[in-house]
This record gives sequence, structure tokens and C-alpha cells, in this order.
Amino acid sequence: MQGLLARGISVRYGTRSVLEGLDLPLLRPGEVTVLAGPNAAGKSTLLRAIAQLQPHGGQVFLDGQELSHTPMRDRARLIGFMPQSLPSSSSLVALESVIAALRAGDTLGARQADATAMAVLDKLGIGALALEPLSALSGGQRQMVSLAQAIVRDPRLLLLDEPTSALDLARQVRLLSELRRLAGEGRIVVAVLHDLALAAQWADRIVLIHGGHTHAEGAPEQVLTPQLLAEVYGVEARVERCSHGRIMVLIDGEHAPA
Repeated sequence: MQGLLARGISVRYGTRSVLEGLDLPLLRPGEVTVLAGPNAAGKSTLLRAIAQLQPHGGQVFLDGQELSHTPMRDRARLIGFMPQSLPSSSSLVALESVIAALRAGDTLGARQADATAMAVLDKLGIGALALEPLSALSGGQRQMVSLAQAIVRDPRLLLLDEPTSALDLARQVRLLSELRRLAGEGRIVVAVLHDLALAAQWADRIVLIHGGHTHAEGAPEQVLTPQLLAEVYGVEARVERCSHGRIMVLIDGEHAPA
């Protein structure tokens, strides 16, 4: 069984249940999957549970292997995780932070680690930031460094939490193009996105999370419908195609329950 599969994922914060027996379909290599849904739906929590960074009930399988039973060093090689933001107070320079991420899953010599980390920064167009302290970078620059940390070990599974939130339009395109390229090489890519227009354009599959469960999943045209947007987001929406055939979501107002 090749791919990522989650069954019965449950997470509680104190007395509050965030995810309740959530199932994900088999997410296959070569696909970009977007997790979408309203604020506080549990998208980031689910991403952290998949990465085994959040205590949870249920099981997560990668290529048939249960991740909770996988040694931590092996998980570090298999999974690349990009958080919403890097700490702005770090004393490391960008290159050092990527080298540290690389060595979390591999035992490389110093020269090879330096070259590998620098190559990833160059690929993302941020090689000029290599010797800049993380504390001196803008939010968008730190996000690109965070992406470099996530992909430097060439992971099988790439998990990204709001990767475009602090990026300008050009860097959004660069980042999402890189995700598409990485998926095309046979990786599994899962990203949390709030922007449904970006999700419609770049995702192979969208999973809508609502009420602690998977409310709907499928190709963008199957999931981004006026009915589902009303159910999940509480809005009246039109879903149309632009002149290039891309899906556009137009919000007309709040949904008035019958």
C-alpha cells in the first residue's frame, strides 16, 4: 500500500475535542493534497498528528508502516514538516538552520552537509540569505528557509502548515511550483491552505475538515461547490471558471440557514 493513510485520528485539548475519529483517504505519491476548513477546525492539529508531533488516538500509516512504531531517526528521514512560522529570536543564520535540519535525519560530513544545504537554498532562490541571521529575516523569508529545512532531507512525505501565509505573490508561485515539482518526483505532499483560490489551482485533492471530521474530499471541482461551502464555511458562494478554465470562488455573503 503506497501512500499516506490515517484512521480514527482523535485529539483533545483538555476537555475540548478537536478531532473525533477522523479518517483520511489514501493520499498517493505524486499528489498535492490541501487540508481546508474554517478556523479552529483542527487542520494544523491533524498535520502535527500525522507528523507524530501531537499526541493522538488512531493510526497513521506511510507506505503501510505505522508511523508511531517507526524510530524517530527514521521518521526524520521520511517526513519533512514545515510549521506556520520559525522562531524570530533564533541566533542561527539561515544556512546553519538548514544544516541542523539535515543532520536530524542523516549523518553527513560537514562539507557534504554544507553543500547540500546551500544547494537547497539556491534552488528556492534564497541563497543570498544563507549567512543572514533568522532574526533579521522577514516573515516571508523565514517561511522560505523553513521550506528549505523541510525538504533538505529529501523526505517521502512533506507536511506544510500555511506555507504561503506570509509570502508575496511571486514567492507564493515559487513555493507552490516547488511543491508541485516535489510531488511530481513521487512524494506525498500535504498542505494546510486557507486560500481556496490557491487550493483550487494547485491541489490534486482537497480535504474539507469540519466538526472534527472529514466533511468532504475529492478533486477541487468536487469539493468547492456552493453547497459544501455553505455547510462548512457558512457562506453564500458562486463557483465559476475564469477565461483560463480555473476555478474561482466568489463569496457573496453569509449563508442564511433555512
